[in-house]
Amino acid sequence: MVPPPGPRARALSRDLGRFEAPGINTLPGGEAGAAAILWREARGANVLDVDGNRYVDLTAGFGAAAVGHRHPRVVAAARRQAGELVHGLGDVHAHPVRVELASRLCALAPVDDPRVYFAISGADAVEIALKTALLSTGRPGVLAFDPGYHGLTAGALAVSSRPAFREPFAAQLNPHVRRLPFGCPPAEVERLLANHEDVGCAIVEPVVGREGSLPPPAGWLAALAGVCRARRVLLVADEIYTGFGRTGRRFAVDHEGVRPDLLCCGKALGGGYPVAAAIGRRDVMAAWEAPGEARHTATFVAHPVACAAALATLELLEEEGLAGRAARLGSEVEERLSAWPERFGAVAGVRGVGLLRGVEMGSRAAAAGLAAECLRRGVLVLAGGASGRVVQVAPPLTIARRQLDAALGVIEAALG
Repeated sequence: MVPPPGPRARALSRDLGRFEAPGINTLPGGEAGAAAILWREARGANVLDVDGNRYVDLTAGFGAAAVGHRHPRVVAAARRQAGELVHGLGDVHAHPVRVELASRLCALAPVDDPRVYFAISGADAVEIALKTALLSTGRPGVLAFDPGYHGLTAGALAVSSRPAFREPFAAQLNPHVRRLPFGCPPAEVERLLANHEDVGCAIVEPVVGREGSLPPPAGWLAALAGVCRARRVLLVADEIYTGFGRTGRRFAVDHEGVRPDLLCCGKALGGGYPVAAAIGRRDVMAAWEAPGEARHTATFVAHPVACAAALATLELLEEEGLAGRAARLGSEVEERLSAWPERFGAVAGVRGVGLLRGVEMGSRAAAAGLAAECLRRGVLVLAGGASGRVVQVAPPLTIARRQLDAALGVIEAALG
């Protein structure tokens, strides 16, 4: 193995730094323009970089590769569709695969009498949900929870928690966002909603994803849903990271039987292709009915190839029982990780659910150092979160047990 980043990666990183804006060309930790590995190929739970190094991927490509990278059935579906129709006419002329995917999502979503509004990314789905809530309720206020990450477009950014993301753009963001701690006592939610009648929706990640792999206290989601219902506040579940099996159930809200008014999904949905959706109750989505052109759309919305890939992905998730597999493997991972705080002095705690796990280190430097050492040893993990101290373990749901065991062994060796 060439010590990463290898010479080819370094050369390409230099070239990329010459042509690409620094804000999008960063390493974990934010070192703009620094050398990083470049992926050349990926399959299943493996990644090959441009220098020929092979890694076990415990990131699942930010969760998008839930069925594994380049799954043959997803690739075949995309190839078939590309041979017939690569691009349609967005919101003007639909196509059969779009109809099929909308029907399938309505059948799967834990939303009463659902309708689908397609999006091109998770953040776009959040924008749609927030706009839907405003149209439906007429109230601009939003209750958001810290920590929470919903995206970096203007509406999604306003409800995301990390100040470093929000503050440079604060002058352009929704001033009606109220915040409470994730998992706070439901009575605090009740008090806030009673004191702020402008709040039309509450948005929450049922399990905090990027910002720390943090499950809520038992019963909290159901209590939150009850308070929102009593106050006629729409509940928006951001399942972009957690949806489609990651937590051991099809959707994370299923753990408590919660049926949100609006649900955002993406990432795993496309099997690696960019597609997302906001799914809401029919009466709520009816607020979009208006003459004239679509008031929220995009050129590539419900892209035919992405829709075909999504249908193949949904079939795989159901046929292979990947949510159940995530629950079983997740229990094994939980048992193994639970010993780490005592075994390794650098580990402050572990947490998570299903195949979404977080290892909290004692400092940001320790988390970044662990991620870098794992990379050198052939395992990809992400370090960060709201505290900057969490190393995340979120592999493809299809990862072989021996691969997962070996990768965890590498982390243990790096910690030891």
